[in-house]
Amino acid sequence: MKRISKHRSELKNLNVDIQSSHLIKNYLRIKTIKLFFGFALVATLFSSCYTEVIVEENHVDPIPAITLAELVGSYELWYVDIERTTGNGNIPFLQKAFTVSFRNGKIFANNNLVGFGSQGNGFGIDVGYYDTYGNTLEVDHDIDGFYAFKVTQLNDFEIELFFPQQNISYILEGYQRSTFDYDTVFYRNIHYFLQEYDAWEKTFTSEYGNLNEFDYENYLAFIPGGGDGNFQSSQDQNGVQPYDLYWDYTGIYNVDDVAGTERLKYLTLDYDYLGNEYFELSVVNDQTIELFHSDSGTLYEFTGRGYIQYKTASEGKLRKTKKEIAKTMKRISQF
Repeated sequence: MKRISKHRSELKNLNVDIQSSHLIKNYLRIKTIKLFFGFALVATLFSSCYTEVIVEENHVDPIPAITLAELVGSYELWYVDIERTTGNGNIPFLQKAFTVSFRNGKIFANNNLVGFGSQGNGFGIDVGYYDTYGNTLEVDHDIDGFYAFKVTQLNDFEIELFFPQQNISYILEGYQRSTFDYDTVFYRNIHYFLQEYDAWEKTFTSEYGNLNEFDYENYLAFIPGGGDGNFQSSQDQNGVQPYDLYWDYTGIYNVDDVAGTERLKYLTLDYDYLGNEYFELSVVNDQTIELFHSDSGTLYEFTGRGYIQYKTASEGKLRKTKKEIAKTMKRISQF
């Protein structure tokens, strides 16, 4: 009996050990399955995140740099901002021009206000040739000769032309013809417009208005400032050619703005030793101006004779800054 009991006891313990072994195996199996699914889940999430990064990444192509030839040709007109010029001396063809254009190797310029906006379809006249190398703009002007400028793009619509030999810089502002305000430039520079004829002949006098000394003045000439002043007047009869006129009087002329309007100007004729005459100046067209004599109430009309087309450095006017004009006026007023 004791032996049987002993065997039973051993069998019972064996069953317990077997059951424990099965439990351990089941636990390990479940543990393994859980770990497998855990790794699979992590791998799936990692793969998903990695894929999303690739999908959402934006590819940006580098912006290609344009050449100097493309830059100077990107605008139809380059306005020469004389007020921002720096350095000593001047570059004649730039100092003369209101606008320059670079078109397929040729340079065009608006040097005159007569025909401004219509001459050469708004480009002006052909004045020379150009070429580009790196950041160098080479200009071969028909009259003024050869210049090599270093070009710097200041922003989207401005460039600087630097001439190292004279340490001179010009600032050019880019415009298309369709958006360029030709009228504003014209009226801001009327004093140059008056200089673009050899003489202005009086062709009309109103019947209204009081008699005055200016009734006898039949010709006016406006010239770049010099030691003897910058205007002349003649009492010669109508029909005389400008080169045959006898100039009876000389003096200083000045054009001032009228507040609230751009098209109307004040013109002052300061006669040597004879006092001043004051007028309201308005432009009828490219060859005709009206002068309203304030004191007498008389209206005069003058027509330009002997049109001067500017192209060479020896033909007269070079544009000046406002400061330079003020200095010139002060200097000639002392004579």
